[in-house]
Amino acid sequence: MSRVVMYETYGGPEVLELREVPEPHAGPGEVRIRVRAVSLNPMDSVFSSQPEFAARFGLTVPSGFGYDFAGVVDEVGADATGFVVGDRVFGGAMARAAADFVVVATPAETLWQTPEGIGDEVASSLPVAGRTAAAAVTAIGLRSGETVLIGGAAGGVGVFAVQLARLAGAEVIGTASEGTFEFLRELGAEPVTYGPGLEDRVRALAAGGVSAAIDLFGTETASAALELGVPTARITTIAAGPNPPGGVRATRGGADASPADLERLTAAILAGDIAVPIAATFPIEQIREAVELQAGRHVHGKVVITL
Repeated sequence: MSRVVMYETYGGPEVLELREVPEPHAGPGEVRIRVRAVSLNPMDSVFSSQPEFAARFGLTVPSGFGYDFAGVVDEVGADATGFVVGDRVFGGAMARAAADFVVVATPAETLWQTPEGIGDEVASSLPVAGRTAAAAVTAIGLRSGETVLIGGAAGGVGVFAVQLARLAGAEVIGTASEGTFEFLRELGAEPVTYGPGLEDRVRALAAGGVSAAIDLFGTETASAALELGVPTARITTIAAGPNPPGGVRATRGGADASPADLERLTAAILAGDIAVPIAATFPIEQIREAVELQAGRHVHGKVVITL
């Protein structure tokens, strides 16, 4: 038997249950991963609480939970390619990650070797948050000496975006609540409070203007960037829905990240140029508490489940 987080009705963290199910095994063309860490994302709790949204991704109840994971390959099925038993890996499995075991078909587009020197907790944060940030920074064509406005800078994606932008040589202004200001300064960003009047506060901080913007939460930052005269081609959103304001581009998250984006990201982590703040870790038995903390959107970095 193995443990898996499941829910049978939609709702808040209270619907999540840790159950024992028959242990899955790798079939032909598949590998099985013994999961060691699961990184939570805001979308996880959206899937488990909003049936209409879940249906857009083919999810129905009963369902598993979570997407990002890291662990070790412990079974390789006949004709499976690219991995062997003992490989440390990280990847994504829609609504299946929070479990003792995940089975993935090969060749796998969302399963990668974990570089030596990167731990499982950090690796589990890369499939969505890390790759989304890398794709967003690439999308706006950021150049050295520019100033970029990043909305939601202290969140799971934001901590990567801020540091990647700094590595590109840009100055970063990041929107956040005042309680996260010191945290953002440690990452190299100049913090600014979100809310009405954002463009005026940014204008006061950026004497030379803002060249580009990344909106990681809603549309407020993108709208402010338009007011500040940032060209639409230099603004991207990840959570504005299919029609972002003013015709700005929408990044599809990690799906838009290239292999080169991921390689640059892991290389920067290994070099110590990017830190991956783990805000909190919980054993899988405390999945409800972990999801409640994540859903509050006040954590500085990533919330990780350990197994």
